[in-house]
Amino acid sequence: MIFEKISTVPTEDELVDKAFRRASRANAGKERGGREAALKADESMVLTAGNILTDNLSNIVRRFPSFETIPPFYYELAQILVDVDRMRQSLSRLDWASYKIHDLSREYVQKMRGAPSSPQVRREAFGRMASVISSIKKDLLYLNEARNKLRKLPDVREEPTIVVAGYPNVGKSSFVAAVTDARPEVASYPFTTKGVTIGHFMRGYNRYQVIDTPGLLDRPMSDRNEVEMQAITALKYLDAVVIFILDPSETCGYEMSQQVKLLDDVRDNFGLPVLVAANKLDLCEHNTVKVDIEMSTLSGEGIDEALSLLLERLQE
Repeated sequence: MIFEKISTVPTEDELVDKAFRRASRANAGKERGGREAALKADESMVLTAGNILTDNLSNIVRRFPSFETIPPFYYELAQILVDVDRMRQSLSRLDWASYKIHDLSREYVQKMRGAPSSPQVRREAFGRMASVISSIKKDLLYLNEARNKLRKLPDVREEPTIVVAGYPNVGKSSFVAAVTDARPEVASYPFTTKGVTIGHFMRGYNRYQVIDTPGLLDRPMSDRNEVEMQAITALKYLDAVVIFILDPSETCGYEMSQQVKLLDDVRDNFGLPVLVAANKLDLCEHNTVKVDIEMSTLSGEGIDEALSLLLERLQE
């Protein structure tokens, strides 16, 4: 997943302590007798501290993905969790600080060579560097908060996708388990209290993913908050079709009229092709609503046919 490589963003104190400790170690054991030796030692300390800070800041910026090029699906999810524009601004400020400290370290090395006391200039250089880091303190904190939120996003791949919808207990998880090769993984969307089930299967050389999103596509749109609606919008960016599963037996706890209303909601608001499947044929016959396929996730009847129809719609 594209946000996994983002490392923990250090605090202001952690960055400064690391840089100045490394600078002290770089000078440890060096001969400081005489002006020339002392000057070289102080130059080494300033350059070491400057390089540590510059490298750490540039590494933070580099590990965040470019929000100009990430897939729209992940951009929409990121926008739900964090303020992407503010994150861009914070990354830009870190980039500025990296260049500023690089320039300061070179500037003070030159200043040191013409000064009567190089230790005094070194201390001034360290003060300026620490001041630059202090000016981005809030940016460092915000970026680490953003990093912690973004890393919680589930690993949804850029590959053909089947999104499973329908009320709870209609057989959605059973369908995911039936059509995927391995036990589906359960990941957490940070904008819902329930786990997202993600499974994969192969057809020829192509890999497909199947996603059940409890908490998003299992109740009327009118009951959703703004964040959940944004999450549904994000799913629209996938190369996907929807299988909407009905339970005509109503053993799921929802009447068919409620289930059909939710089906209409998904059709009207989701913007993706929808295949309607009636499940639990082992419990009852179905003839009340027009469906595309009848199946039983318990016995396996109709599962292969449903999957074939979904793959056809993915290719349309």
